[in-house]
Amino acid sequence: MTAGRIAEARGSVVPVELRDDQTTQHEIGNRTYIVADVAPLDVDGVRTMEVGTLVWLIGFIALIPFYGTLQDTGRIWWLWTCLAGFGLGLFGLEYCRRRRQARAEQSPA
Repeated sequence: MTAGRIAEARGSVVPVELRDDQTTQHEIGNRTYIVADVAPLDVDGVRTMEVGTLVWLIGFIALIPFYGTLQDTGRIWWLWTCLAGFGLGLFGLEYCRRRRQARAEQSPA
């Protein structure tokens, strides 16, 4: 058992050295793939959640006129899935907004 696993089993936290030496190429079989040096995006997810929630709402509204047909064919779950997606999207949107606000308060800029 390694020292990290022993400490983990005892409930203590082992400090990890953070390094920035990233792999620049991968060799898989007889091919070599070069990894591009791209900075990570600073995306908070708010716009993504807004668009996704709006798509679920549009899907729900678009299916309302077909309620009878959906019920007759046993596909009424489509309507409720859209409603659930919209509701969960609202929770996700609020989560992303709070996260963005917390990150803005922690940022030294």
